[in-house]
Amino acid sequence: MERRSDDAPRKQDNLLRKERAQGSLHRLFHETCRRKSLAPSTEETYWAWTKRFIRHYQNRHPADLDAEDIREYLNHLASQRSVAASTQNQALNALVFLYKQVLHIPVDEFGAFIRARKPKRLPVVLSRREAKCVLGRIEGMVGMLARLMYGSGLRVGEAVTLRIKDLDFEYGMIHVCAAKGEKDRRTMLPDELAPALRRHLTRIRRLHEDDLMSGGGQVPLPYAFDRKSSSAASDWVWQWVFPSARQTTIPATGQIVRMHVSPSTIQKAVKAAAKECSIIKRVTSHTLRHSFATHLVETGCDIRTVQELLGHRDLRTTMLYTHVLGKGLAVRSPLDR
Repeated sequence: MERRSDDAPRKQDNLLRKERAQGSLHRLFHETCRRKSLAPSTEETYWAWTKRFIRHYQNRHPADLDAEDIREYLNHLASQRSVAASTQNQALNALVFLYKQVLHIPVDEFGAFIRARKPKRLPVVLSRREAKCVLGRIEGMVGMLARLMYGSGLRVGEAVTLRIKDLDFEYGMIHVCAAKGEKDRRTMLPDELAPALRRHLTRIRRLHEDDLMSGGGQVPLPYAFDRKSSSAASDWVWQWVFPSARQTTIPATGQIVRMHVSPSTIQKAVKAAAKECSIIKRVTSHTLRHSFATHLVETGCDIRTVQELLGHRDLRTTMLYTHVLGKGLAVRSPLDR
């Protein structure tokens, strides 16, 4: 009995020590991500892998682990967890960032890690008839968001984070700011969608004015822009094009803000619409972007132009959409003879 009473406080002290160590590592990790200008989604993903890595080794600090431990963990993901090659590489990228950028332990000391070979897969693409059916089944603001993704080739994260200032009706363009890889680009604003989008913005402006009257009307700003301009958070040009239905209070500051619509909202809507259209394909919100690119190539659009509209760094990524068309299949099936 005495031994149990002595061990209990010791175990509790060890647990508190581990929690403090992980909390300190999290703060350091967050500060490093902000200094390196990583996207919030990338930071969230990398930290999630860091926590899994720590839990795998019974909450040992990463600085106490070596290259063999990392290799063992990656092998564990591949052999026991059976994760995809892209997931293995994502975990490796997160651990490399942790050791090289956060803990300042040279990666060279760990030796070379063999990256999993990612298989080349063709994207799922909707035909024009299928795309029309899916978009026709989604109504309201979410429907407009889906049509904008298909008509402009936007990723779901880019679409939901559009701000009023990003829309240029005069030139028929959308300015995509700080997209994947922190790159800016421009893409087309469909003429067919412009009138409905203008009416939508009129309704959103009334909502914004009501928020201002009730003491809200502010949105989160990128990086430290709120310190450069104290009024920007409540300015109309910085408001979301697709705002959330409810305002949110930030616990740390008590500030009342309105976030943008959740990406899961459009993802669920597209999936449900594809099911209603009886489309026997694995359709996601990203399928709208694939369909945008493929249909442009079908109409004879220059592949370099498609690359710029999509924001691809490598032309080979864009060339994938030429394979989807199957234009190289000049032979006929024996059944067709």
